[in-house]
Amino acid sequence: MTIEVRVPTLGESVTEATVATWFKKPGDAVAVDEMLCELETDKVTVEVPSPAAGTLGEIVAAEGETVGVDALLATIAEGAGAAAAPAPAATAAPAAPAPAAGGADSVDVMVPTLGESVTEATVATWFKKVGDTVAQDEMLCELETDKVSVEVPAPAAGVLAEIVAPEGTTVDAAAKLAVISGSAAGVVAAPAAAPAPAAAPAASGAKDVENAPSAQKAMAAAGLSADQVTGTGRDGRVMKEDVQKALAAGITAAAPAQPAAAAPRAPVSADDTAREERVKMTRLRQTIARRLKDAQNTAAILTTYNEVDMTEVMALRKEYKDLFEKKHGVRLGFMSFFTKACIHALREVPEVNAEIDGTDIIYKNYVHMGVAAGTPQGLVVPVIRDADQMSFAEIEKAIGEKGKRARDGKLSMAEMQGGTFTISNGGVYGSLMSSPILNPPQSGILGMHKIQDRPMVINGEIKIRPMMYLALSYDHRIVDGKGAVTFLVRVKEALEDPRRLLMDL
Repeated sequence: MTIEVRVPTLGESVTEATVATWFKKPGDAVAVDEMLCELETDKVTVEVPSPAAGTLGEIVAAEGETVGVDALLATIAEGAGAAAAPAPAATAAPAAPAPAAGGADSVDVMVPTLGESVTEATVATWFKKVGDTVAQDEMLCELETDKVSVEVPAPAAGVLAEIVAPEGTTVDAAAKLAVISGSAAGVVAAPAAAPAPAAAPAASGAKDVENAPSAQKAMAAAGLSADQVTGTGRDGRVMKEDVQKALAAGITAAAPAQPAAAAPRAPVSADDTAREERVKMTRLRQTIARRLKDAQNTAAILTTYNEVDMTEVMALRKEYKDLFEKKHGVRLGFMSFFTKACIHALREVPEVNAEIDGTDIIYKNYVHMGVAAGTPQGLVVPVIRDADQMSFAEIEKAIGEKGKRARDGKLSMAEMQGGTFTISNGGVYGSLMSSPILNPPQSGILGMHKIQDRPMVINGEIKIRPMMYLALSYDHRIVDGKGAVTFLVRVKEALEDPRRLLMDL
């Protein structure tokens, strides 16, 4: 029996969509509600689940095609046809690399869904090597995309028979990463097949093969050249484990290695080169660099400054922090006060919460607050959606949870999209004053800084007060100076007298 897969209802006033990504290919087995493809409209991204279990037959609408509502996307074969179809597909994948590696027991490890508008990724790290036993859902490797890191779990238990995409390889959204063999033959064959690439380093030494980034870093740290390490990766690539084996074997840096590497950079001395380390930028860092430069090139960025006396906020926090934590199970920090103060100011100056779309201005009647977070991989901005509808406790919980996920590299694409305004806290690193850069397409970003005791004149008397510099960077194309200054003054007033937040003043 053949089941048709059709375009679902796309939403009010949306009549067509573009097929962005197919997660399955003809011949693949699919389960009920398993995601088949992703559609993009001018407003949202829609995932299309499988209406039945079976085998994906024909893909009618290929990636890039525009389809209307209820249009036919693909067909799914049920019953006997479905049971028979996976057999050729399953045996075909391992047949080319190693006929003895498992036959019908072999499972392909594919690139998982990368998220909206992400079409490729780079294989950053393999946690397993060929011949290792893996459990189902055990992490096999980590991929880096333009925005997030994605861990790839094992789809089944067995033995890692082949790594198709080694470290440093750029793969598309439907690529095969590896093959897992679950049969006894696979367990025996995988280690036996491993020496084959190792036997070819001499023959492939003259080839232009890109070594794994982790291996390049390890060789640079040890002062080794690629010629001194025997590569066991695909096509003779040097892997991190190969460098470790070379060091364990007592291989040391050869004298001519450094001058040879420094030859293309004549102005740099050999001594300086020996103390340098060249590491390829991660895709996340490349995207950060590109987006920030685009912001500078596109927006008319200005920054206005003010300072806030944190006495009242600190006193309020000190008085209620124990009760707050006891009731809500989360610590009361400063970020919830600043978030509330910004929401209060955005209501009065809505253009700071707007964005430019061509010749139109889009005013947002909601606040999706971006909270910049520094991670080992780079700066990310998780978004707290509908922050204007949240209480202090809900904001603190959301900030804590998003921050932890950011540091662990677990943020999804959706969690970093759609922000309308951003808060960046450089004060946690000791910054006294800075000019934050816009997070496009947003029109405003608030920079928080270090709280520092300073002498202030209060009612004609000099007193020591905990002061913080605030900086608002804004897009002057949409926000005038008056609006920017008014916004920052309202934030200052709300923090210096938190009762104004309660009274909505």
